Amino acid sequence: MRPPRFAITKTHDQAENIHVDIMGCGASVATENQGRPSEIDLMVKPPSPVLTMKAAVLIQRWYRRYIARLEIRRRYTWNIFQSIEYAGEQDQLQLSSFFSFMLDNFTHLNGNGPDLISHLLDPAVDPVTEELRQYKYEQITVPESYIGPRLSFPLSVTDTNTLLSAFKEQQILHAKYVLQLLHETQKFLKQMPNVIYLSSSYAKEITICGDLHGRLDDLLLIFYKNGLPSAENPYIFNGDFVDRGKKSMEIIIILFAFLLLYPDHMHLNRGNHEDHIMNLRYGFTKEVMQKYKTHGREILQLLQDVFSLLPIATIIDNKVLIVHGGISDETDLDFLSSVERHKVKSALRLPKCSLDHMRVCNDSNGKSKRKDKSRLTWQSSSSSSSSSSSLCSPQGSRCAPPSPRLPSPADILQVPFLDSIVSLAMPEAPREELEWKQIVDVLWSDPKSQNGCSPNTFRGGGCYFGPDVTRRLLEKHGMRLLIRSHECKQEGYELCHDGQVITIFSASNYYEEGSNRGAYIKLGPDLIPRFFQYQVSRSTRKLTLQQRYSP
Repeated sequence: MRPPRFAITKTHDQAENIHVDIMGCGASVATENQGRPSEIDLMVKPPSPVLTMKAAVLIQRWYRRYIARLEIRRRYTWNIFQSIEYAGEQDQLQLSSFFSFMLDNFTHLNGNGPDLISHLLDPAVDPVTEELRQYKYEQITVPESYIGPRLSFPLSVTDTNTLLSAFKEQQILHAKYVLQLLHETQKFLKQMPNVIYLSSSYAKEITICGDLHGRLDDLLLIFYKNGLPSAENPYIFNGDFVDRGKKSMEIIIILFAFLLLYPDHMHLNRGNHEDHIMNLRYGFTKEVMQKYKTHGREILQLLQDVFSLLPIATIIDNKVLIVHGGISDETDLDFLSSVERHKVKSALRLPKCSLDHMRVCNDSNGKSKRKDKSRLTWQSSSSSSSSSSSLCSPQGSRCAPPSPRLPSPADILQVPFLDSIVSLAMPEAPREELEWKQIVDVLWSDPKSQNGCSPNTFRGGGCYFGPDVTRRLLEKHGMRLLIRSHECKQEGYELCHDGQVITIFSASNYYEEGSNRGAYIKLGPDLIPRFFQYQVSRSTRKLTLQQRYSP
């Protein structure tokens, strides 16, 4: 046993000697070559400082040109998308207003006949009482094969969690529960005022969200980042819940469910897309009819009433005004609090009583119907198509002055949303028309950088209001801030009018994937807004429901 051990030891010693010898040789070689420049040292020369600076400047110029080209491309793309969006809204408004006005007046100017437009656009009057309607909904049978969520009223936290889980799994709520939910929401909203007054002292912070437009992933991501609505975590959603996206029905079901569950801590403002005529154009009506083929018509009729009952504005601590679109130089918050908002089923139609009032005035003046018809004249006005992402509104968007051959705009009735004037004498507008104008301005207006107030020819409805209009309204009511939505912003939010107006938009990837971020605002008792940005992506969509909204 000993010789093998000696051999191993010897081998180990030899290896050490070799190693030492090698190291020694290396050291001796290095010692011998010390003081002589190697061939590599002779070949590599230090760069000249001048050449280094020139190279750095060239790289910097190239990079700046590249970034500038990307920014120009982004701005052009953004302007194209925004122009297409607003042009579509303008077409919808003009067509609706044109046919409404012509059909309403055509039947009266040409003799007796039915009021055709009432049958086409006015909501059907359902004589069934609320008790009978509720009983009717309860009698709808749910098949045993139905595997979606089931609701029981009054709602509980379990019901809302069930809805979130089901919609995450692409399930659809049965029509019976949808009708019951809308019916309960309708009863609740009838008791709500036009303007909601909140206090931040009862909560640490209030979360304010902008347009969602049927994007369920954005809503779930907000809940994941910020928590579910509750007594300790109140929310305000500032309109435009539906249209354009594919999950509009799921969004309003979730929002209405939380509204019934936390009526003092969940608040919904009406937007310009909470309108049954807009829904016909921008996809929500089609979505409802595809998902609920049997009861789709009943759901849409009930939604007309629910949308018209949504509050118009919210005020926090008497200091922060929250509306969907904006204001005008004629906006009166006291008058707005007294309007009968449920009568304005659609902001796209002038109230019929205003047209009747106009005809009565004309008849009382002894004017013949033929003469009234001959006095219909049209005047086109210039419409601005330019837009800048750095401004609150398009530059140079001013209305053309009225033609000297036409009567003054103060003495005539202007057709709603049309770049034209109808010269029908009207001494005084009825209250219904004044209420309608107030609601239209709040739902459709946009801020601009120039002072003054002018018709919003870019959208076709509402107005552009300048910093002076904002300042006067806030000073009149002792307020600090106006928060609105209605416009897509690349960062999800934007400040203008010296920081007195904030635009918040919560639908990310609105125009295309990566086009913009979504954002929401948190307001504490100090009323200093804090902004939170996000963007839906594949990674956020893969989050489980528990990861999304668990505290």
